[in-house]
Amino acid sequence: MFDIGFWEILVIGVLALLILGPERLPGALRSTINTVRSIRNTATGFKQEMEHQLRVHELHENLKKAEQQGLKNMSPELQQSVEELKGAAESVQEPYKKK
Repeated sequence: MFDIGFWEILVIGVLALLILGPERLPGALRSTINTVRSIRNTATGFKQEMEHQLRVHELHENLKKAEQQGLKNMSPELQQSVEELKGAAESVQEPYKKK
């Protein structure tokens, strides 16, 4: 990610110690680490949401192709997408089925 070596980190640490002092340095490090962690979690969540939306779009496109072919003579990829969508539809309807 960043190309920071040992000496750069050492210089930053010494400067932080001189500027903040030993009393405030641990709190500053903690808040910096929490901020970086929060940014990473946000980026990971965004990435996962984008991947999910792309997958949904791909399944939608495959379903359109399958409907155009009349759900017959489909390629294995289209067949797998249709089966996956059928399974998702059944799992959504499952809680509402009467016993």
